[in-house]
Amino acid sequence: MHSANHWGGSFEIINAESEENSRSLEWDRAALGHHQHQLDETQQSWLLGPQDKVKPKKYVDLGCIVCSRKALKWTLWAILLALIVVALPIIIAKSLPKHKSRPSPPDNYTVALHKALLFFNAQRSGKLPKNNGVSWRGDSGLQDGNGTTFKGGLVGGYYDAGDNSKFHFPMAFTITMLSWSVIEYGQKYHAIGEYNHVCDLIKWGTDYLLLTFNSSATKIDKIYSQVGGSRNGSTTPDDHFCWERPEDMDYPRPIQTATSGPDLAGEMAAALAAASIVFRDDTSYSKKLIKGAVTVFDFARDFGRRTPYCRGNPYIEPFYNSSGYYDEYMWGAAWLFYATGNKSYIALATNPGLPKNSKAFYMIPDKIVLSWDNKLPAAMLLLTRLRVFLNPGYPYEDMLRSYHNVTGLTMCSYLQHYRFFNWTKGGMIQLNHGQAQPLQYVANAAFLASLYVDYMNATGVPGWTCGPDFVSSQTLRDFAKSQIDYILGANPMKMSYLVGYGTKYPNHVHHRGASIPSDNIKYSCTGGRKWLQTSNPNPHTIVGAMVGGPDRFDQFKDIRTNYSYTEPTLAGNAGLVAALVSLTSSGGEGIDKNTIFSAVPPLYPMSPPPPPPWKP
Repeated sequence: MHSANHWGGSFEIINAESEENSRSLEWDRAALGHHQHQLDETQQSWLLGPQDKVKPKKYVDLGCIVCSRKALKWTLWAILLALIVVALPIIIAKSLPKHKSRPSPPDNYTVALHKALLFFNAQRSGKLPKNNGVSWRGDSGLQDGNGTTFKGGLVGGYYDAGDNSKFHFPMAFTITMLSWSVIEYGQKYHAIGEYNHVCDLIKWGTDYLLLTFNSSATKIDKIYSQVGGSRNGSTTPDDHFCWERPEDMDYPRPIQTATSGPDLAGEMAAALAAASIVFRDDTSYSKKLIKGAVTVFDFARDFGRRTPYCRGNPYIEPFYNSSGYYDEYMWGAAWLFYATGNKSYIALATNPGLPKNSKAFYMIPDKIVLSWDNKLPAAMLLLTRLRVFLNPGYPYEDMLRSYHNVTGLTMCSYLQHYRFFNWTKGGMIQLNHGQAQPLQYVANAAFLASLYVDYMNATGVPGWTCGPDFVSSQTLRDFAKSQIDYILGANPMKMSYLVGYGTKYPNHVHHRGASIPSDNIKYSCTGGRKWLQTSNPNPHTIVGAMVGGPDRFDQFKDIRTNYSYTEPTLAGNAGLVAALVSLTSSGGEGIDKNTIFSAVPPLYPMSPPPPPPWKP
């Protein structure tokens, strides 16, 4: 008899008779499958108990994982819902009409810059291009240089001011300044759409400068220094006695030749070398400019040709007299070093004899004012650039540090707080002792100050010291802006001294081409004087011309016969263009740190090559 009930039914007492029958029922479960007797449902429930009817789960094999079909279905629905929630707003937003915001208008400095560059188009001499952009100008000076020994004569270049003379000394300075502005701020010129224009203006000048000496030679013995001009008090037909449009010139145009001239040659070398960096992507033309720069600088350094180019010449000395040439040595050598990488030029530029002979470290007021005559502050700033960005060290460091220190002192002198220079009550710094035509010096100083600020910003320097005072770079930037703002109309006269800018500007500019109408009448040498004397405004607006400017009392007389107030010049406009592009924010901020150093090799000792592999 068993002690347990394995079937799940109730316990019962049975007799022996039925015991045999019960034993016959004790089959194991495995045997049931082979038993001939089929159990009905009730019997099966006794053996197996009640069973739940469970459907088998269905799975999906995704290769790397196996998941249930139900989970996969919910996942797909969730993804679809997320796509609807995220994508639907995007689709709607994309389908809506787009309203592009207008670009911010150019700042005042950019507007003025566009106009200031046009002045050079109005000053072109020679066969003008069709896209010159000044409707009242035509071909002129096509006979210039006839009789010279160089092929092509002296056709081209720029007229200097309101007359029809071509002075090569200030013209070369103009090209150097324009090139410097492009090298430092090329990205700004690109951004405002003036890069090709300013490069075209530079090339117009360099093409002409290459005509003024035998640029195909390696050694020269003369330079043509001027075309046209006149003697003081002349009563014979010439550029000053006559009042004629350049297209109508019918009087002799004498040519001046310099067989010595370290000042002229040094500035020409600077112009050609700086321009070679501008045109570095035009390899053949850049090399041509470098070759010409090297040749003309060798002429400047010739010990037997150290007489100033203008000495004793009555056609030049009263107008563009050079006060020395050691500044041009420093200036030209610096640009040639940047253009060629030749260390002999940086050795010359940092030679102690140059600042000694030029009195560069004496802080003489005239020596720290940049002009077509004095390049010292610009040359020292240009060499300071080498120190702050490349730090070449020995043997150049001592002199570069001195240049840097004097540059800092020069910037201090520009600040009204230190009273180094006089200022007008209206806020203009007087850099030429209160004499006439002050604006060209003001514009140059604004450019140097603004550029020095950009050098500091590019190296993370917040300012510099003036004696015991720390001066922030923003203070110097404010000085530069204040002086350019003065030129553009923030002055007691409430007049813009840039023709065509603003609503009030000079209308009686001392300029032959602008003052004589284009009425198909050729006015004679003296017949054109009625247009000089008339009180009527000029028939042509010489857009972009910066006039000479006000007097030391901030007063300005818009009188054509008074050239001290109303005559523009190439050199003056070049400084203004450089200052404007440095201050404009329309094309971004800062300078191009590296382009000027493209040809400069490492100035520290090179690491020796590794030893050859050992061979047993």
